Amino acid sequence: MNKTDPSMEAGKGRIPLWLDPADLRWLADHCCCPADASDADKDRCGRVRFRASTALHKHGQSR
Repeated sequence: MNKTDPSMEAGKGRIPLWLDPADLRWLADHCCCPADASDADKDRCGRVRFRASTALHKHGQSR
């Protein structure tokens, strides 16, 4: 498993966020975009859901 490099992430403008596994599962499984959401909003939702799922996977948690 590759470890996250905090300085590299900070260089990308990212902020650390610690969540309970249950909260990550909820994020990974839910998209609350309305039917008329823009493609940009749907893409953002997809990225958040993907990252939540990846975080769970990297820590041996199942969805």
